[in-house]
Amino acid sequence: MSAKTLPRIAFFEFTSCEGCQLTVVDTLQDHPELLNAVEIVQFREAMSERGDNYQIAFIEGSCTRPSDEAKLKEIRAKAQIVVALGACAHLGGVNAIRNRMALPEVREYVYGEKAAWFETYPARPIEAVIKVDASLPGCPIDRNEFAMAVTHLLQGRLPNLPDYPLCIECKLLENVCMYQRGKTCLGPITRAGCAAICPSYGDGCEGCRGLIPKPNWAAMKAVLREHGMTDAEIDSRLTMFLTYQTMQLEAKAAEG
Repeated sequence: MSAKTLPRIAFFEFTSCEGCQLTVVDTLQDHPELLNAVEIVQFREAMSERGDNYQIAFIEGSCTRPSDEAKLKEIRAKAQIVVALGACAHLGGVNAIRNRMALPEVREYVYGEKAAWFETYPARPIEAVIKVDASLPGCPIDRNEFAMAVTHLLQGRLPNLPDYPLCIECKLLENVCMYQRGKTCLGPITRAGCAAICPSYGDGCEGCRGLIPKPNWAAMKAVLREHGMTDAEIDSRLTMFLTYQTMQLEAKAAEG
């Protein structure tokens, strides 16, 4: 098969640490066969060449500036498939924490007297601006899940990700529940698929893969309170990665 017939892939970044793209680089070292199956035309973390003719676009980072929208729409217009890469693109990520504060105060805190130099607005996930065909969650993404997703895309199908709670993975791995170890965890409301990496190493899930469908929000908060967390601590835990989603749920609840 000639390079001209290979699917063309491009990687883009918005507001993020670019850790998910570094995970992609690591993954491709372990899966060189993927490099033989695609043509990467744009990937700032790994190459200096830039091509604008692509079929699949992987986007890392959240939308945090008005000028981001035009670029996102340009990518959407060119790509047949758009994939949100990681928690920032998928959920708004840690960038969205600032959405709970007054934006002028945040700008002044970060930029000081030069705050007016920088354009910014509330952080949003990519799907709040353009249509997203698939999302690869996590902070950073799971390398095996990325390899699987690319394989599925090459087969003409979208990635099929778990939508059940992380607790199921913990049980399959025979992990002792974090609550039985005197700690807390968001596993009951968080999407599985990461092989329960945090609980497996003794730390509770913080929700970087997003919420399961129809999470029992009230029950989760009640359990956290039962295990000694204050409302302020619960709010901090739930908004580490889930600020955008929690604010949407709160807005819906306020509407009745």
